Amino acid sequence: MPLGLLWLGLTLLGALQTRAQDSTPNLIPVPPLSRVPLQPNFQDDQFQGKWYVVGLAGNAVSQKEGAQFKMYTTNYELKEDRSYNVTSTLFKDQHCDYFVRTFVQTSPPGQFHLGNIEAYPELQGYTVKVAATDYSQFAMVFFRKVFQNREFFKITLYGRTKELPPERKENFSRFAKSLGLADDNIVFPVPIDQCIDDQ
Repeated sequence: MPLGLLWLGLTLLGALQTRAQDSTPNLIPVPPLSRVPLQPNFQDDQFQGKWYVVGLAGNAVSQKEGAQFKMYTTNYELKEDRSYNVTSTLFKDQHCDYFVRTFVQTSPPGQFHLGNIEAYPELQGYTVKVAATDYSQFAMVFFRKVFQNREFFKITLYGRTKELPPERKENFSRFAKSLGLADDNIVFPVPIDQCIDDQ
């Protein structure tokens, strides 16, 4: 698989991330995992299913370049070993793109790492942490990765529907800022119909 597609599949930021890397030599530092809350008593069976990406924040995200960033979906399918098959669907270049990976649960429940990371030599680490969710309406998920010896992090605001109440988006923005991000690092993707409603 070409590295460009892998990169897009892992971050779903594609060229946006690459441009941000080039223009941001000093990224906002990744907060320690201990500063990121973890959903208490995480219920993996309730978390599975389709989520719309309603908000996105990160140290390689820019409002200027993400102004027309399109909404995408991520589907979590729970496997027997309690890991997830994770499929993201986005509309790109006038067609649907699908990226599949595996999130393996670690301890404590609600925290994951990328399965088969050895297959990606330029990726030194990938951690996922469910910070908060009510399972039926929203979730906030933290992602940390080390790629080519640089540390990146992002937070996604998931919704079971394409729209969430304004106060939920405000809470997401406050959470992102509590981890050191600024307004410019927070985007709310434009809702679309193509591809993401097909699942």
